[in-house]
Amino acid sequence: MRPPDVARRAFRNLPPTVRTVLLHARGDYAPWESGFDFTPPVLGRGEAAGPPDFVGVGVQKAGTSWWYELIVEHPQVFERPDIPKERHYLSQFCVEPFGPAEVRNYHGWFPRTAGTVTGEWTPDYFAYPWVAPLLAEAAPEAKILVLLRDPVDRFRSGLTFRRRMGAPHTSVTVADAVRQGFYARWLARLYEFFPASQVLVQQYERCRIDPAGQLEATYEFLELEQYRPTELRREVNVSSGGKIDLDSGARDRLIECYADDVAALAQLVPGLDLSLWSNFTDGATTSGASTSRGSP
Repeated sequence: MRPPDVARRAFRNLPPTVRTVLLHARGDYAPWESGFDFTPPVLGRGEAAGPPDFVGVGVQKAGTSWWYELIVEHPQVFERPDIPKERHYLSQFCVEPFGPAEVRNYHGWFPRTAGTVTGEWTPDYFAYPWVAPLLAEAAPEAKILVLLRDPVDRFRSGLTFRRRMGAPHTSVTVADAVRQGFYARWLARLYEFFPASQVLVQQYERCRIDPAGQLEATYEFLELEQYRPTELRREVNVSSGGKIDLDSGARDRLIECYADDVAALAQLVPGLDLSLWSNFTDGATTSGASTSRGSP
């Protein structure tokens, strides 16, 4: 193993808060941090920038990094290694002006070479109600990807991650983790600005069971030729140190909290298979392939 690989592995093994301090000390900020510079990257030779061809919008801790990596491995998809999967560009405009200049800057974050497509996957977008109209303005033709997970399991994984990253153990942190699990609410918001034909909804659990079949559906939705990645199954959503514990009472409260939303989600996504969500197996279930609202 080369020394740089050893150094990278040692850096990844540091506690997240220590990694953050070291990165900030050299002026390196993530797109979701206030110090990040949203100036578009310089185009390389043969590259042109424009609106994204696809945008993944959700959800956190549902295997989106895994699925994005499988998408960008496709030879028809362009990815620059110096540009992060999560652009977070639209996250900053809740109360800030958003006009032609901001749209052009957003497009600048999507270089690609001739004959390829490109995009991003920012899971935070799904539960930010201001993002859907901005995305419809900046990239009205983009194909939208949504990957969902049992909301109670997603809550546990999400809160574990937040605490591991140093988030305070407060009701605000917990409430935000809960808020992200109201999928029907956020999907209905998305459907206000994008037709169902432009939105593909898939289930993380089904992708784990049948990655080849579900990836084929994703490629087809993105109008890509079928392709077999070198590796389909990977360990994803593994939280070091284990996930937070939920006693039976807390779990029951969360299930009750999400029950109506899950029922509404089943109406929005006819192919949703609730039998894959163990916390909601007593609800109405449907069978069929992962689907957008009426898609394959």
